[in-house]
Amino acid sequence: MAARTETIPEIRLDLVPPDVAAAVELASALADRSRATIVRMLADGPHCVCELAAALGERQNNVSNHLARLRELGLVRRSPFDGDSRRVYYERDEATCAMALETLRTLFEPAR
Repeated sequence: MAARTETIPEIRLDLVPPDVAAAVELASALADRSRATIVRMLADGPHCVCELAAALGERQNNVSNHLARLRELGLVRRSPFDGDSRRVYYERDEATCAMALETLRTLFEPAR
C-alpha cells in the first residue's frame, strides 16, 4: 500500500468570521419547541390562539407571548377574519419564512 502524502494546510491568522447574527437570532427563536411547532402548524393556514393553545397544551397567554416573538421576527402576522371578531387569527408570512430559510441555509453552505 502506498504511503499517503498530505499537504499540511497553511496557518491563516487573517480569517474574517462571517456575520451570523441574523441566523443566530432566528435559530434562537426557533429553538423553542412551542415556537417551532407554531410556525409549522401555521403552514396549514391561519389558526386562532385558542386552537394553537389547545394543540400545544399551553395557556393562551403563553401562546400569545410565543406569537409576539414570532411577529417580531416577521415570521407570523395577524390574519383578519371577517366572520369572528372575538378571536385573533395568525398566519405565516411565507415571504419572510422563505428569507429565514435562506438565512439559516447560509450557515451550512460551502464557502465561496
